[in-house]
Amino acid sequence: MLHVLAVDDERPALEELTYLLRKDPRVAGVSCAGDASSALRDLSRMLVEGERLDAVFMDIRMPGLDGLDFTRLLTGFTAPPHVVFVTAHDDCAVTAFELGALDYLLKPVRPERLAESVRRVAGAVDRSAPPPAAEGRDPEDEMIPVELGGRTRLVSRRAVTHVEAQGDYVRLHTADGGYLVRMPLSALTKRWEAAGFIRIHRSTLVASAHITEVRFNGGRAAVQIGDELLQVSRRHTREVRDRLVRRFHHPDGEDPGGADGDGGGGTGDDRDER
Repeated sequence: MLHVLAVDDERPALEELTYLLRKDPRVAGVSCAGDASSALRDLSRMLVEGERLDAVFMDIRMPGLDGLDFTRLLTGFTAPPHVVFVTAHDDCAVTAFELGALDYLLKPVRPERLAESVRRVAGAVDRSAPPPAAEGRDPEDEMIPVELGGRTRLVSRRAVTHVEAQGDYVRLHTADGGYLVRMPLSALTKRWEAAGFIRIHRSTLVASAHITEVRFNGGRAAVQIGDELLQVSRRHTREVRDRLVRRFHHPDGEDPGGADGDGGGGTGDDRDER
């Protein structure tokens, strides 16, 4: 069963497309977005939270970010969804297919033609054939869409040194500055743990690749990232020590000490999250 996202800036067209997609028995879920920028944010959230998205059915001519630009940005994602264009314009088909679009439908959409597009998506998903990725892109990296002055930019996960929770948002810190993204830190922690990110505080996530020093003092810890010294909460000290001390002080793999050597690990007291 497919999970898809419908995108159109004209509400009647979006409602009609959503209605037709939901009628197809091969489609299990349909999400909606009124523009391409919102669709990018939804896609990023879905990926972070581990939600499935097989295809995006979208218009081309929309205010701000258009459908073609949206598709170009998709190449920055590790596993982008398939794209089906649903448009009243027939002059963008060549460019659309060059960008890897799976299908190109003209409005008004005929139900049988949309059903054929759904069949193509289902077939591509069954064959585990994702759309073409950008040449030269590192498949292990992940790109995060952020908005700057009304424009959408992709920030590489590899460039992120640490992340701070700020209410319903997180701030991604890089050497070029900070970027505010609407997503929970808990979901980002779960998704990026395999990429070497470590939770050092209930409001802070750090990239181990960017840590240059680990300090322990009186049962407390701190990590150095660039010019910043970030404190580790007592609750997370044990995990930070176990994952980093061997790397920085014992490259030969020797155990740096007993599990309770510093006396500060794992108190579990949220009052020390500071």
